[in-house]
Amino acid sequence: MWMREKIWNEAGPAERRLAGLAVNPGAPDRILLRILADGPPAARMALCGDRDLPDAVVDALVAHTDWRARAVFASSPHAEPARRARLVDDPEWRVRAHLADGPGSHVLTWPRPLPDEVVVRMITTYEGELLSGLYRQVSTGLHRRMATHGEAKVRRWGVGTWSMLPAEVRASLLADPDPEVRETAARHVRRERDDPNWVERELPEHPCHMRTDLLMHGALSRAVIDSVLTAPVGEEDRAMIADNPSLPPDVVVLLAADPDSKVRECIARRADLGPAERGALAVDPDPEVRLILSTHPALTESERAAIDYEVPEGGDFGLCYQPSPPRDPAALRGDALSAHPLLRRRAAGDQLLPPDLVDLLAADPDLGVRVTLAQNHPDASAPLLLRGFLEYTGLCRADLLTRPHFPTVGLAAYADHEDPAVRALVARDPEADPDLVDRLTRDPDPAVRAALARHPNLPAARIAELLDEEELARHAAANPALDPALMEELVNATC
Repeated sequence: MWMREKIWNEAGPAERRLAGLAVNPGAPDRILLRILADGPPAARMALCGDRDLPDAVVDALVAHTDWRARAVFASSPHAEPARRARLVDDPEWRVRAHLADGPGSHVLTWPRPLPDEVVVRMITTYEGELLSGLYRQVSTGLHRRMATHGEAKVRRWGVGTWSMLPAEVRASLLADPDPEVRETAARHVRRERDDPNWVERELPEHPCHMRTDLLMHGALSRAVIDSVLTAPVGEEDRAMIADNPSLPPDVVVLLAADPDSKVRECIARRADLGPAERGALAVDPDPEVRLILSTHPALTESERAAIDYEVPEGGDFGLCYQPSPPRDPAALRGDALSAHPLLRRRAAGDQLLPPDLVDLLAADPDLGVRVTLAQNHPDASAPLLLRGFLEYTGLCRADLLTRPHFPTVGLAAYADHEDPAVRALVARDPEADPDLVDRLTRDPDPAVRAALARHPNLPAARIAELLDEEELARHAAANPALDPALMEELVNATC
């Protein structure tokens, strides 16, 4: 958030130290209320955006005159959604915009949904330009009910799930009393396979998002297909139609032998590949094509094993999209028991994976399987989470620390680990020896020093000492073991 960054860059050492106190879990309500009422902007932003808040502070915040504080709280990943929702009718449009966007790009995990009634109120009362990020905060239940909701504006959102809607719901939307709902539904019909003429008429003749969307998802007429094959507008046109479900079998066969490996990769993903095409792509000269084909649902395990594929080492493993409706249990089990690592990774990302398969995949030899399971399954065990953090260094690694069963006791054993992120785990161990904590506040890595400056086992004398060090002062001020008298001094010196 650019606003917070600007405020922080303009803050002096005393203000930054007070920002540390603002997030101190041991700070009493009266301290927090003073920071909210009289603290400098940097401290107020930290208070509103970097921690959960007691009820008394939330009550004061929603009535605060500084819209920036309300806006930061409206998009705070630490605040309960129901508390953020108290700002749904805020008079300042920028606060409402932050509420609709929710915890954004600075948060890797999907935000917790807002209450259904609040989402409905936002859809029905907010200006359309404020709602672009709201879909991330809609509950699964409301998402499924939108197409039949009593409010027309909500039904318009529900039409967006057209491909997953039952026939009777589609029919009702096409006959909806609201003209915008009817027109939106009609556009979906026109784009489906039974109206390729509409796609042909509307297809832009220059590269753009709409052309890409129609080539990938629209119903393609033979004229459109032939134009892509003979006179493509862009070099990726053939790859776009290769993914399209309306592609006729003869063109699938043709593109399976396309000289562009990117086109063959797209064809290899198609569920409707015939045996001859599968056989040809299984021995494709491009390793990526062979890898993609090796996961094809029509293959037997022996057919997969016969393909010369290699799963690349490394990669990023985080939160997975959960299909609605849930996957077929038999297909899920088949993936989990497969010899193919990519299929086991796909199974590991399913939150409905049964306990016996959770236990099986937790001991999987593939790092991607284990980390995907740890990142996604609600019952991921403490040993699995810790092992994942120790072994995985890719994107979303820190998300493992947010999982409910991540361990705390015993982490002091990693105080001398070569990886600074692992050494910083000592800050989570409530039984870490005070002398060890003290030593790690002098660690070569600044992130380790900062983490351990907040450890409640840090000796009081060292906490007081760090309050005068510019680098670690705000972290020492955030230490829950900070002397209450020092808390008062910090507030009195700045507020």
